[in-house]
Amino acid sequence: MTAKVALVTGAARGIGLATARRFLAEGWRVVLLDIDGALLDAAAAAIAEPEATLALICDVSDAAAIRGAVQGAAARFGRLDALVNNAGIAVFKPILETTPEEWSRVMAVNLTGPFLATQAAAPIMAENGGGAVVNITSISGLRASTLRVAYGTSKAALAHLTKQQAVELAALGIRVNAVAPGPVDTAMAKAVHTAEIRRDYHDAIPLNRYGREEELADAVVFLCSERASYLTGQVIAVDGGFDAAGIGLSTLRAERRNR
Repeated sequence: MTAKVALVTGAARGIGLATARRFLAEGWRVVLLDIDGALLDAAAAAIAEPEATLALICDVSDAAAIRGAVQGAAARFGRLDALVNNAGIAVFKPILETTPEEWSRVMAVNLTGPFLATQAAAPIMAENGGGAVVNITSISGLRASTLRVAYGTSKAALAHLTKQQAVELAALGIRVNAVAPGPVDTAMAKAVHTAEIRRDYHDAIPLNRYGREEELADAVVFLCSERASYLTGQVIAVDGGFDAAGIGLSTLRAERRNR
């Protein structure tokens, strides 16, 4: 009962699953939440650590469902030390073609979900002296890009929610930070990024590659650990330098190659 417990939403694949695995590797127990039951079952079976894990189907935009999941986690493991709000969806459409229903669903999952999950988890964390929350925002919340009006706006709002939560929950001993991934080799990226788009990203990223899910997981788990005990209210871009770069990077590289 002394081992720490993390709850990760959107944990059936991608960054969420990589984060769950990293927590387990560091001796934590993990509650995996996801809306896709089949993927969640497969993830739990692949992890194969039934004593240290709990898998729960949950739509994070449903207040009653997320409340029940958090309470179920506390009932199973007796405590909650970290919450990773990773669950998210995206609609890739031009601004004039995005429907009100699509806008509302993206906001419900990407913004309302972390609000509800943190609201449910914070009192349980406080009972044990505090904990840490990490919200997964996006580089799309820091800089605009095409076809992401709902997604990018939801992530920008989540970055501000992170700061709001950090200020208000500090009195409970709860730190709140965010990780903003740049392009990462997730299943979603592989499905929607054409070869041409991937080349464009490589041209714009100083480290000249996509990130790995495990690299994002390392940042998340660090922020939940005592090694980050004086970090709160921060949005950390884990993006290979993408947000820091302006125009001209691809031209500079070409000039260096031609010397």
